[in-house]
Amino acid sequence: MSEVRAILKDRTGFTSKPIDLWPPVVIPKEQIEEEVRRLASLPRPANGRRAAMIVHPNAQEPGLGLAPGIQVRLDVLLPGERTAPIRHNSTQVNFCIQGAGHTIVNAQTIRFTQYDVWVHPSMAVYTHHNDTKDLHVRLTYSNAALLEKLHIHYVEDNPPTDEPRHAPAGHDHDEQGGGHGAGIAKAFAEPITLDGGAQLMTYERLVNPPVVEQRPLHWPWAKVRAELDKLASLGKEYVGRRLYLLYNPATGRTNGTTNNFFAAITIRPPHIVDKPHRHTSAAINYFFGGTGGSVVEKKTYTWKAGDLMLTAPGFAVHNHRSDDQPVYELTIQDQPLNLAMDSLIWQEDLREAPRVLGSQAGFATNREAVAKR
Repeated sequence: MSEVRAILKDRTGFTSKPIDLWPPVVIPKEQIEEEVRRLASLPRPANGRRAAMIVHPNAQEPGLGLAPGIQVRLDVLLPGERTAPIRHNSTQVNFCIQGAGHTIVNAQTIRFTQYDVWVHPSMAVYTHHNDTKDLHVRLTYSNAALLEKLHIHYVEDNPPTDEPRHAPAGHDHDEQGGGHGAGIAKAFAEPITLDGGAQLMTYERLVNPPVVEQRPLHWPWAKVRAELDKLASLGKEYVGRRLYLLYNPATGRTNGTTNNFFAAITIRPPHIVDKPHRHTSAAINYFFGGTGGSVVEKKTYTWKAGDLMLTAPGFAVHNHRSDDQPVYELTIQDQPLNLAMDSLIWQEDLREAPRVLGSQAGFATNREAVAKR
């Protein structure tokens, strides 16, 4: 590695510029279907992965994404095909938009069908299998774009599948959740408290933090829809959004499906118009039922079932509406990352001041009052 010198840039009296919003972009169903046909027509690659990244025109290397830090990939498997094993430190949300099959991740088999969602933890070895007679297509969302921006995306093809994911045998977890060397960490785990609540933590704790197990999880569409459709009964007077977050308990207070993203599935009954709002987390929607439109920074975009859209660039004012049929949509948002960074500014009502969710009190809806009617 050659020697380099840092550059010092004068910022004396510097004032910040407004947020540079990426423009929304709609990827129509027809464009997605054309790319699926192209991928399906190719000779089978050696690793079995027929894939295309869906990239925003403003994205730049490294870390191409549909939103800054959010990579979206279109994946195709022909009948009888499987992918080679792989693992990486990026996490994934998988969404089957056509066909069915199964995924083996950390030796756990997840059988999926259309509109099922499942997640892969960091460094989990996985393979995808199409054991059906039909084409399988899925959207894969990951934080690979962010890790590539940071130059820390670790990817390993054909990794060993017999490595222990947790502590080796003979090393007990202590109450701090330690793994290897837990006995040493336990003796020095208690912090030293200074005036005002600041603390000192030992190196032993630094390299052996509490373990929160990250597991593959699966949300079958049939079970999600059974609960989701009940929200259609909330009338037009309801001021919230009719959705369920696909919650991973390992993410705790950050309300995630992975530690980076939440995935939420919304039902929007006919002729529902959301109130305008904004948040620093970006949102990407895949619509798989109905038609409607979105207003983003005063510009109107229309969409239909099968379209994918960057609907909310970070902190852009936006709202959505449904036409005369119920709308179903999957939303991927990097809210958990922002919440963990204490950067999740949310303005639910544009007439009120924005709040930092997670460190300030959030917002209430009229759900209880509506439910009693």
